[in-house]
This record gives sequence, structure tokens and C-alpha cells, in this order.
Amino acid sequence: MALRRVFLLRSAAPRAQPAASPGAVRAWGAAEAVRRPVPVVDFSNTQEAYRSRRSWELVRNLLVLRLCASRVLLVHHEQLFHVTRKLLGQRMFDRLMKMTVYGQFVAGEDQESIRPLIQHNKAFGVGSILDYGLEEDLSHEEAERKEMESCTSEAERDSSGTNKREKQYQVHPAFGDRRDGVICARTYFYANEAKCDNYMENLLQTIEASGGASDGGFAAIKLTALGRPQFLLQFSDVLTRWRRFFHQMAAEQGQSGRAAVDTKLEVTVLQESIAKMGIASRAEIKGWFTPETLGVSGTVDLLDWNSLIDSRTQLSRHLVVPNVQTGQLEPLLSRFTEEEEQQMKRMLQRMDVLAKKARDAGVRLMIDAEQSYFQPAISRLALEMQRRFNVDKPLIFNTFQCYLKDAYDNVTMDMELARREGWCFGAKLVRGAYMAQERARAVEIGYEDPVNPTYEATNAMYHRCLNYVLEELKRNPRAEVMVASHNEDTVSFTLRRMEELGLHPDDGQVSFGQLLGMCDQISFPLGQAGFPVYKYVPYGPVMEVLPYLSRRALENSSIMTRAQRERQLLWQELRRRLRTGNLFHHPA
Repeated sequence: MALRRVFLLRSAAPRAQPAASPGAVRAWGAAEAVRRPVPVVDFSNTQEAYRSRRSWELVRNLLVLRLCASRVLLVHHEQLFHVTRKLLGQRMFDRLMKMTVYGQFVAGEDQESIRPLIQHNKAFGVGSILDYGLEEDLSHEEAERKEMESCTSEAERDSSGTNKREKQYQVHPAFGDRRDGVICARTYFYANEAKCDNYMENLLQTIEASGGASDGGFAAIKLTALGRPQFLLQFSDVLTRWRRFFHQMAAEQGQSGRAAVDTKLEVTVLQESIAKMGIASRAEIKGWFTPETLGVSGTVDLLDWNSLIDSRTQLSRHLVVPNVQTGQLEPLLSRFTEEEEQQMKRMLQRMDVLAKKARDAGVRLMIDAEQSYFQPAISRLALEMQRRFNVDKPLIFNTFQCYLKDAYDNVTMDMELARREGWCFGAKLVRGAYMAQERARAVEIGYEDPVNPTYEATNAMYHRCLNYVLEELKRNPRAEVMVASHNEDTVSFTLRRMEELGLHPDDGQVSFGQLLGMCDQISFPLGQAGFPVYKYVPYGPVMEVLPYLSRRALENSSIMTRAQRERQLLWQELRRRLRTGNLFHHPA
């Protein structure tokens, strides 16, 4: 069964972290003694910040930011696009877009046309995360129909099956169009397996383009584009219920409120609870908890629990989950069709093809985060890819959204698992792209809001997760993190902690990420000071990227209070060039 391959996470013995030789330790110590301090970065130095940009590019940036600040234009921008295209014709309309919004936020139409920008940015210390920006321009009704069909199993649609999924993991028509309330992330709707294969082919070309354009680049992927989302919803539900059951047993043992990584259950009590549920006989259960499988501590933590459940019980055959009220195991769905089983297999196969291509091309894969009802499954599949491909260095990066209440537990558990099993942890930390939609959905459907209550709480969670990861990086030189933030305070906090912990940019363990066309005053000073920094670089034909551009314009509107500083710096640099006779500045 396809799901069995996902659940059986302990099929091979964990790899031990290789010990450093005495010579290597001495060499590393000597390097530490002469290592330079972390470079100081001045985000207000406009001459350095915009050294890579010609004056007309600064003017375009100002123009686009100003257009994005106009509520009237934004409300009617789709109608304006339509009328302008009819008046000018497709060719002139494309040219106008490339002179304005498209030119600001998109690198080009194909792999060849994006190469000059990628190489230009790289010359000034800024790498690229390539993202093919194809997105169907569906009507609201069509998007809703596709989502309802692709997130519901055949057994749930007819009278032979009952939907036992928890509310959070059930599709709802009011939120069938996942684009609503999402202002920056691309959205994919499942149509058929051929469309998923086509997206995979585009991604293979993106990986090839990234490898050919520069060394050490990234390619971004979304797992909802690789298969039927029904699987992600069901798998997320199963993972969440088993984790909740662990925490329920922890509460019964007086450990409620602890961080997940610090929660440990007494084995003897746990054995009795599992036996009562009928998962296995007492004799079988006793064989699970041996020094060879768990050590001699006499306790079980969440990572041990996941491994035991995955490898000792054949849950994947029926997607069996614990009923907290009855204490019994129940099937989540009554059955799967042969086609649904094949769809699950194909999603896993596509992921495997992409990871192998990335490894061969020397490109790292950035797995984007998505809505919280998909995310447990996405993170688990990302973890499986990391186990297989992050052997010598991080090749697969998972994304953690810090607006989620459980972000800290997710980061700490994954990093601890990487340490235990000896593979290389790779992560991107973001605040998140789905906050408004997530809150509205939780209220409408009736489940606990998964999002932190305030922006300040999200900031606190971001810094908590970031601080934990940075401290772990100091102990684990093979782990890496990307700080994806447009917030100068967050970037400055990271630089201070790097200085305090002795994490130097030459180590390559900490990188930074911003969107193309935004916050150059952060990206380029970092890159020119020697820090690894990357721009998230969308590309694709004008009409195929237009839906993405529409939301990017809306995003700029939503952060205009923070973009005010960027506009001030742009004006400051233009005035400086005019005053010094350097208006025709040519980047060297």
C-alpha cells in the first residue's frame, strides 16, 4: 500500500553522526581562533543597498509601490488589466507589464530569459530560489468545484462511506477557493493526474535552470501541485490524532503544558494504555519497548512514539486513528478505490523524481508551506525526503510557518529527530501566508484557531523558533536555516545572535530570503557583506503569471506602512545620484 511506505519511517537503522577526527578538531579550533567577526551591515546606506540597480529601475520600483498603494487601482486592477489588453493588444500589453509590475516582481518568461537577472544578482552576492509561476486563472465557482471533488473520496461521496474526519480536515464549500484571503502564495487546484505530471515536468526544467544559472541555488515546490489533495487531508488528520493521543496520555501522567520535545511518558503506564486499546497483545507490546529500540531510560518521547506507531502497527492499511472518547481504534474511511490508491503512489513517485533531479543538478529543494489542514502531511513527506537525501548536506528544506501555535514544537521535534538519526536538518522560517483565511475558516467550520492570536505573538514565536535553531546550529555544523523575512528587526536580531553565538556567514549555516522586487535595502547589503541571501524568483509567461501578480500587488498594499521606509530610501538614493551627477549610474 502507498501509505504504508509513508508510515514505516524506521525501515532502516538510524545513521549515527560521524565523529570528527582529532586532526579535524584541531584544524577547526585553529580556524576559530583566527575567524573574523560577523560583518556589520548598515541597512540605511542607500549607495550600497542600490549599487546593483540603475536609476530607471529605482524609478520603476517607486512607481510600482505607489500604484500598489492606490486603493482605487487595486480594487479595479483586474478590470483595468482586461481593458488595457483589449485596447493595446496582447503584444503591447505584455510590453507594458514588463515595464511595470511584471518587470518588478518576475524574472522573465522562460529559463533562458531569466539567466541574465540571476547572474547579475549573483554578482552582487544575491542567489535565487526559482519558482515557476504558472497558475490557472479559474473562476471562483470553478475553483470551488475542483476543490470539493478532489478533497472528497469516492466512499465519502456515496452512501457506502461516512466522513469521520475531524472538522479541520474536511473540505468546506465556503473555503473551496483557497485563493481567498491569500495575497502572495500561488495556489494549485487538482484537475487530473496529467496536470500533475505537467507541473512536475515544469519543476524538472526549473531545477535544471537553477543548476545551469548559478551554483548553490534553490527551486521551490508545492506538494498540492503534485497530487490529489484528498490524500494530504486524510494523512494530516491521522498524524494529528495520534499526536493528540500522545499528549492526552502525557496529561494523564501529569505532564500537560510541556514543550513536545521535553514530554516523556513512563513506559509501564504507556504499555497498559496501548493494551487497553487493543492495538496488540500485552506480550507483543512488551517486545516493542526494549533497550535496543528505546534505550534504558524507561520513558518514551514523541519521536519514540511516532516510530513505534508507524513501524509496529499496520495503521496504513485502513488509516486507523484513536478515538479519544472511547479509547478504541477506528478506521478513518471505510475503503479506498484502486484509483485513489494509485494517486497516492504517484504523488510519492513525483516527489522522488524531483529530489533525485535536484541532487544530480546540485540544486536544493524548498518545500513551501501551505494551509494548516494540509501541513502535517506536507511536513511528514518533507521529513521523509530529508531522511533519504539530506545525508551529507541539506538538500531538502522544509518550511515552518511561525504564525501557527505549534510552530515551536514542530521545529524542535524535527531538529531533534535529525540529530538522533544523523541526517542534515534544513529549514526555512517564515511568518506565514494564510493567516486571514485560517482564522475565518476555523470560526466558520467550528474548530480551534491554529493561528497565534496577534501579530506580536507571531513575532514572538518567530524569534523563539529562530533563537532555538541558531543555538542548535552552533552545536551542529551540518544544519542550515533560511531566515525568510522582510522585517529589518528580525534580520538585525539574527545578526546579533550570530555574533553572540560565533556563527560566521562563511559557514553557510544561516541564510536570508526576500521576494524579488521587494526589500532590496535588506537583501543586497547582506549579500555584499558576505552573508548567504536569496531572492524568491518567480518566472513564466505574462498571462500565466498574472494571477500571481495580482496578489503580489495586493500584498504590497497590505504592507504599505512597512514599505514606507523602502520608498524613503529609494527617493534618498535618487536624490543622492542627482546631486552627485551620478544619475546614469551603471552597475559594475
